[in-house]
Amino acid sequence: MVGAPSLELRSYVRPPNPIRLLPKVIRKPLESFIHTESASGIVLAVCTVLALIIANSGFSSAYFDFLEQKVLGLTIHHWINDGLMTIFFFVVGMEIKRELVAGELRTLKKAALPIAAALGGMVVPAVVYLALNSRGGVPAGWAIPMATDIAFALGVLTLFGKRVPLSLKIFLLALAIVDDLGAVLVIAFFYTEEVRGIGLSILAASLISIWLLQRFRFRTYLPYLVFGVIAWGGTLYSGIHATIAGVLLGLLTPNLVSSGLNNESDFSPLDDLIHILHSWVSFGIMPIFALANAGVSLRGADFGEILSSPIFSGVSLGLLLGKPIGIVFFSYLAVRFGFARLPEGLRWSHVTGVSLLAGIGFTMALFISGLSLGIEHAIFAKSAILAGSLLAGVLGYIWLTLAFRKTEAVKI
Repeated sequence: MVGAPSLELRSYVRPPNPIRLLPKVIRKPLESFIHTESASGIVLAVCTVLALIIANSGFSSAYFDFLEQKVLGLTIHHWINDGLMTIFFFVVGMEIKRELVAGELRTLKKAALPIAAALGGMVVPAVVYLALNSRGGVPAGWAIPMATDIAFALGVLTLFGKRVPLSLKIFLLALAIVDDLGAVLVIAFFYTEEVRGIGLSILAASLISIWLLQRFRFRTYLPYLVFGVIAWGGTLYSGIHATIAGVLLGLLTPNLVSSGLNNESDFSPLDDLIHILHSWVSFGIMPIFALANAGVSLRGADFGEILSSPIFSGVSLGLLLGKPIGIVFFSYLAVRFGFARLPEGLRWSHVTGVSLLAGIGFTMALFISGLSLGIEHAIFAKSAILAGSLLAGVLGYIWLTLAFRKTEAVKI
């Protein structure tokens, strides 16, 4: 084509792969994290559809009865949400720790933009929900549209392949990590009805024991596992949601352990455990959670009632509108007043596209809806989460398609 740059020119001016410019200690975990999360989004989508099919088929009664079967005093549904999901939150806690000590949140300058974006992405959706539920609705569900499902969001972003700037992936990851931290704090402070001192004492004693094991350089994981299980039991009995124990244990996991030889650090329990558990969480625990929680029976449902429900409106619009508006607006304010700056290669059109993808709230939104609204409002909340997340993903994909085309046209 006339006017097109030659292949030699294209090769000459192509910038180096930015991921290679990162230190190996950061680059390798980041590549692995992105790959795993992207692939797990597909598995999550399949399990979500499967749960919906089962819940609306002839196996519906068997599906719900199975989840309510009791094992050791807790229902299977309870074991999944308070047991298996504790491991999920343990990995979340470790990822937060890694970002704080070696990632995008390690300095205020680097952290300013994703923190501002995440705050906007939490505050504005909550305001949208409360505005629609303050009268005649159920205000307790205000936190449902606050969180981002990183697996689905990264899965959509990965569809664009090499057109996605590395800085955009890092921005999304850091935003989601801060988002998760906010969701954890919300669960701890706003969805705890009763606190038992004995349970808190057991939790504290277990955490102190783990800290002492670290101080005396115990290298085997078994004693840590034992005290971790005790910490989980204490948290469960205390009345605080048991998954909080997972986050605390994750934050307590050391990043580097000294070998004792010339003060060299040669082992990272943080990276080792994330490497061991991340695939299990992404391809095991999260799909099981989706199978147990995404199933909502729509047989005989009044769709007019669902669509007109303030819960449905608050959650779906919180995800679809509140998330992108909050992320873009707070990011713009942070950059405008000099608290942050856009990383190289990142454009506002990219930020807007990612802000739409951040409206995919699935996993954490389903989790918080179960804590805040209960069974009686499940059909409204789950329908809204699925609808809002699906539309957010589609709109984010369309927006980024146009944004990347425009960017490529400018380069040519």
